[in-house]
Amino acid sequence: MPAARSSRTVGARVAPSCLPDPLLARGQRMRNGEDFRHTIRRGARGAQPTLVTHVVPGTGGHTSVGFVVSKAVGSATQRNRVKRQLRHLMRARVDALPGGSRVVVRALPSSQGADSSTLAEHLDVALARSGVR
Repeated sequence: MPAARSSRTVGARVAPSCLPDPLLARGQRMRNGEDFRHTIRRGARGAQPTLVTHVVPGTGGHTSVGFVVSKAVGSATQRNRVKRQLRHLMRARVDALPGGSRVVVRALPSSQGADSSTLAEHLDVALARSGVR
C-alpha cells in the first residue's frame, strides 16, 4: 500500500523568489476607458507589422500602460497569449519611459503568429517612432 501524501505537497507550485514578477505593477496598468481613448486619440503613433503604440509623454508621476487585443487576433487563448507576451515585454521597458507617460499597445492580427523576439523588436521600433526612446 502506497504511503499517504500530504495534500499540500501534491501538485503544489512554489514560485522562486529570485525571479522577477512578470506582471506590471498595479499602478502601471491602465484600466479607465477614458484613459485609453485619450491616449489613442492624442498620443504619438508608432506602427509596426504586428502592433501599434500610442504614447502621451508625461512630465512626472506614475507611468501607465494599457493593451488592446481585438478578436481579429484570434481565439481567446491566442489573444491572452499575445497579451501576456506584450505585458512581459512592456514591464522591461516601462522604467525607460518618461514619468507620467501613458502608453497603449494595440496588437494587430499578425501578432498572433509572432514569437516574443519579433514582438520585442517591433515594440522597440514602435516606441522609438512614438518619440519615447
